[in-house]
Amino acid sequence: MKTSIPLILAGLLIAACTEQPEGEPVLRAELGEDGVATEIAPAPEAQVEEEPLEAAVQNSSVCSAVQFEGVPLTHCVADPETHTVRTAIIPSSGEDFGRIAAFAGSADSEKIAFAMNAGMYGDDLRPIGYFVQDKERLKELNRADGPGNFHLKPNGVFFGSGGNWRVLDTETFYRTVGDRPEFGTQSGPMLVINGKLHPEFQDNGPSRAVRNGVGVTADGKAHFVISDAPISFGQFGRFFRDVLKTPNALFLDGNVSSLWDPARGRMDRGRTGPLLVVENK
Repeated sequence: MKTSIPLILAGLLIAACTEQPEGEPVLRAELGEDGVATEIAPAPEAQVEEEPLEAAVQNSSVCSAVQFEGVPLTHCVADPETHTVRTAIIPSSGEDFGRIAAFAGSADSEKIAFAMNAGMYGDDLRPIGYFVQDKERLKELNRADGPGNFHLKPNGVFFGSGGNWRVLDTETFYRTVGDRPEFGTQSGPMLVINGKLHPEFQDNGPSRAVRNGVGVTADGKAHFVISDAPISFGQFGRFFRDVLKTPNALFLDGNVSSLWDPARGRMDRGRTGPLLVVENK
C-alpha cells in the first residue's frame, strides 16, 4: 500500500506510503485515492487481452498474464476441487528474511501452485490485522480507525475452511462468522463490496502502485491478481468487478506485492511478512 515511487528510506508516513529500505520494514501507511469520493460508473466494456505464454508453461501454471485498461496483470486461480489455501508467516531472520524466497527454501515446490503476500504488517513482519494460521488465531480482528489503506473503511477479511473460501468486509465478518476458519487474513481497503466498488475510489485516481488483491467468484474459486505495473485503485477494483465478476474483493498490499509461481519460474523479491499459499491437492 505504497505509492509507485522507487525504494527510498522512509519512516511511518501518514499522508502516503513509501517503500521501506531493506532490513527496516515498517508499518506502512498510504492514504487512498486523494480527492473527493466519487461513485464509479460501470465501464462500458471491460477490455482484457491475454498475453501469449509458452505452451508447456501455460498448461502447468494456474497463473496467466493479461492486460486491462493498458496495465499488465498476472491472474492466478485457486480451484477448491484441485487446490488448498493456507496462510504462513515468512521467516523474519536469515539472508532472505521477509521474502517469499525464505519460505520457498523449506517448501516443496512441486506441491506449490503459487504463493502471494497476504496483507499488511508491522516492523516485526507480523500482520496488523486478523490472521489465522492452521486454525490458530495469531492476531485478533482489527476494527480500529486510523490512517492508511488498512483503515480506509470498509476493510475486510479473506478466509476459509476446507474448500469454502470467502471475502467479507470486516463488520459483516464480525457479525456473522462465529467459527474460527482454518485460515484468514485481514487487509484493506475492500476493492468490491456486494458488487459495488469501494465508495472512496475515484475512477482513475492519482495514487498508483504495484498492487495485489483477492476475490472469490460464485463458483467458489479464489482469484488472485497482482499488477505488473502501477495501477490505480479504481482500475484495480474494476478488474475484479467487471472482468472477474467477484461480488467481494479485497486489496492485500501495494509495492511489496509479490508472487511465487514455480511453474513459470517467477520469484518476486518484495518483503512481505504474511503469506497466502495455494497448494495442489
